This record gives sequence, structure tokens and C-alpha cells, in this order.
Amino acid sequence: MSNYTHQTAPTQFVEASGIRFAYRRFGKTGGVPIVFNQHYIGTMDYWDPTVTDGLARDREVILFNNAGVSGSSGEVPTTFEQMGANAIAFIKALGLKQVDVLGFSIGGMVAQEIALQAPDLVRKLILVGTGPRGGKGMDSLTRVAQRIFGATYDPPEHVWLAAQFSPSAAGQAAGREFLKRTHLRQEGRDPEVNDKVSPAQVEAMEKWGVQREGSYDYLKTIKQPTLVVNGSNDVLTPTVNSFIMQQNIPNAQLIIYPDSNHGAHHQYPELFVEHATLFLNA
Repeated sequence: MSNYTHQTAPTQFVEASGIRFAYRRFGKTGGVPIVFNQHYIGTMDYWDPTVTDGLARDREVILFNNAGVSGSSGEVPTTFEQMGANAIAFIKALGLKQVDVLGFSIGGMVAQEIALQAPDLVRKLILVGTGPRGGKGMDSLTRVAQRIFGATYDPPEHVWLAAQFSPSAAGQAAGREFLKRTHLRQEGRDPEVNDKVSPAQVEAMEKWGVQREGSYDYLKTIKQPTLVVNGSNDVLTPTVNSFIMQQNIPNAQLIIYPDSNHGAHHQYPELFVEHATLFLNA
């Protein structure tokens, strides 16, 4: 058992594919670790400590910044295929033979790529607030994102209240609590992303969102047990996409939380930890 928590785990570095990846590890060692893949312009400090520490009770949690993000060197690729390849290089550089993979938002697109490119590396998959290639209404993802992320907020971090939480009083209150939790870590916080990150990630989203004949066929090749989680009204990747993934991934189950948006696991963190734990332990 490492005594580190979300708050105290030091940022470490590992080299792979010419990239120096920043990462943190904490929780109960000895089992299959779970690797977290982060959302648009997020760093390791944008994860919810209630979620990470909650899951770390039973397993080792590994957070990292993919290439070009925050403390990791290199360039952000403009495809999720290459981000997935970079994530695989990172996982293998840690000497890990098998991991569980969690991906939130664009991290869920990266997580799908990890499972597709390195199926033997991935035991189980958790996809939160994300969607398939060529998903429904995902061609408008960048327009909605530009509207939300282009607006002005006071304080600026309240952008996440609009992007991740339902507009109800309860949803917004949960969002403010989430933002407080993400600031509990004071020491050794991640640097914010640089100006090159957003355009590269947006370009990757635009490519992923293109609808083609047979867009969803690839989902049928993801054989891992998969837990799909979303809010009842995800404004960024419309909730119907979670159903599409559940219908096409052969061994997938779906949870939709009430009165919630893109970051449902941050709105109901204790419940999410219980559901994820049940799934990972099954």
C-alpha cells in the first residue's frame, strides 16, 4: 500500500517514444492498476479527489498527462489514434502488463484507442461522458464547445460548471463543491496547459466526429468488459452516444445519472466510485 493520496502523490516522470511523461501513482498496489485519461485542456489536478482516492482504496490509481499536456514534453497530436499510441507507450514504460483504463470526454476517445491498439494490455474499460467515432451530434461538438469555452466566467474556472454540471441548483452546487475539491492539493500542482493544446485537441475532435458509413463497426471489436457512464443531458457529447456505445460494444453496460451533464461522475462522485468498484471487482 502506498501511503500517498491524490493530494500528496509526487509528480514523477518516465521517458517513452521520445516523450517525458508526467504522472502520479497512489493507492493499493498488487492488483491491476487503473489509468485515467483526462478531458479537453485538463491536467492531473482536474480529476476529482473523491473519485481518485475512492478508487485508490482497492487498487492503484495512475494519473498522467499525455504528450504535450501540462508537465509532459512533446506535442499534442491531432488524432486520438496517436494520443492512444502515446498512452500505450507511457503504460508500457511503467513496465505494466495489464491495466484497467478510464477515459473522460476526449480521454474516453483515447481510452477506446488504447483498447483497440493494445487489446492485451487492457483488462476493463470505463468510458465517461464520451462518444464513438462519428457519433450523433458530435459534428457540432466543437461548435458547442466553442460557445461554452468561448464565454466569459467570473471566476474563469466556472466554465467547468457550464461544461460538466447540470444547470439545476443542485447541479451547480455540486459543481462548486467539485471545484473546491480540485484545489485541495496545494503542493506541486500541475502547470496549466499551453496555447498549443486546445487547437490540437479540437482538431482531433473534429476528425473523430466525422460521420461515415459503418462508423460504429470498430466498437464491435472492443471485447473488454466496458462500463459506459454519462449524465442525463450531456451538452458536449450528447447522451445518446453513450447508448450507441453500449449497444455496439459486445460486453458493455450503461449507467445514466439523473439531472446531470458531461461530468456526471463529478456530480455524483461517491455513487460513481461504488458503481465503478462493483464493475472493476466483478
